[in-house]
Amino acid sequence: MTTVKDGAVRAPRLKTSAMIASFADPGQKTAPAPFGHALAALAETDPRIVGLSADLSKYTDMHVFAKAHPDRFFQMGMAEQLLFGTAAGMAETGLVPFASTYSVFAARRAYDFICLDIAEPNLNVNIVGGLPGLTTGYGPSHQATEDVAIFRGMPNLTIVDPCDSLDLEQAVPQLAAHDGPTYLRLLRGNVPTVLDEYDYEFELGKAKVVRPGNDAVFVSSGLMTMRALQAAEALAAHKVDVAVVHAPTLKPFDEETVLAELDTPRLGVTLENHTVVGGLFETVASALVRRGITRRVVPIGLPDAFLDAGALPTLHDRYGLSKAAIVDTVLGELR
Repeated sequence: MTTVKDGAVRAPRLKTSAMIASFADPGQKTAPAPFGHALAALAETDPRIVGLSADLSKYTDMHVFAKAHPDRFFQMGMAEQLLFGTAAGMAETGLVPFASTYSVFAARRAYDFICLDIAEPNLNVNIVGGLPGLTTGYGPSHQATEDVAIFRGMPNLTIVDPCDSLDLEQAVPQLAAHDGPTYLRLLRGNVPTVLDEYDYEFELGKAKVVRPGNDAVFVSSGLMTMRALQAAEALAAHKVDVAVVHAPTLKPFDEETVLAELDTPRLGVTLENHTVVGGLFETVASALVRRGITRRVVPIGLPDAFLDAGALPTLHDRYGLSKAAIVDTVLGELR
C-alpha cells in the first residue's frame, strides 16, 4: 500500500513474500514444486524412496511427497544432526533417503554428521538444501552463499545446482540411482521452466552447451543459467553473440565440455548464485590452470561478504545477478 506521511508519498512496502519470492519473472512459465512432485512420482515405482525433513517440509516442497506417501515420510523436527544421522541409518538398511532442510543448516550446522555418517561410508543419501545462494532476502542467517565452497572439499559427495523445473524433475531419479551421497541446491515453489526451449536433458556429471555464440562464452549453473540465457538474448541487441554452457553438476565437474568452450579467443564469463570464493568460478579457474590453458575468465557471482537483507529482486540487482547487471558487465568488458 502506498502511504503518505508529512506530505511525502512513500513507495509501497514490500511484503514478506517479496523476500522469499520465486526468482521467476512476472508472467514467466513456471511449474509448482517440481522437486516434490518428481520425488512423489519416483516413489510410486521405487519402494526404497523415503523422505525426511527438519521441520521444513512445506518450505522445501517435501510436503508434496509427505501427502502422497505419508507412511514413508519422517518429520525429524528442528534437529539437522538427527535428520542426517537418521538418513544414514536408513541408507544402511537399503532405503534411498531424500533429507531436506535449508542449505545453511545442512552446510553449517550438520557438516560433521554428513561427512562422517554419510560421505565417509559413501551411502546413498540425498541431501536437499533449500534457499541456496541468494534465493531469500532474509539475510546471512538464511543465505547459503558459501554452501558449495563448504561441501566441495568433502570426498564422495556429488553436488548438483539445477537451473529450472526441468532440471529438477530429471535430476531426482538420477540422484536416487547414484551410488553415493548427493547435495541438491533446491529451487522451490513456483520454479521457472526454461531449458525445455533448448533441446536440453539433464545428465548427472555433464555440462551442456545450450546456446552457441561467437563473441563470448557464459559458463553458468543454477538459476544463473536462466539469467545467462536472458542476458544473451539482450546482448544480441548490442550485436554481441553469446554462447551459454550450463554446468548443473559442480562436483564431479565436466572439465572436458567446459574447457573446450573456454579455450577460444571469446570472452569467458562464469555466472553463479554463490560467492566467487570456492564455487563455480574457482572450479573453472583451477581446471584451466591444471590443463595449462592461459586465459582470463570474468566472474559474475556474489561477493565474499555477508549480504544485506531485503527484497529478492533488489538484492539480485545490487549484487550483480540480474539480467541488466550481467549485460552491463559484459558490455564493459568488451569496450
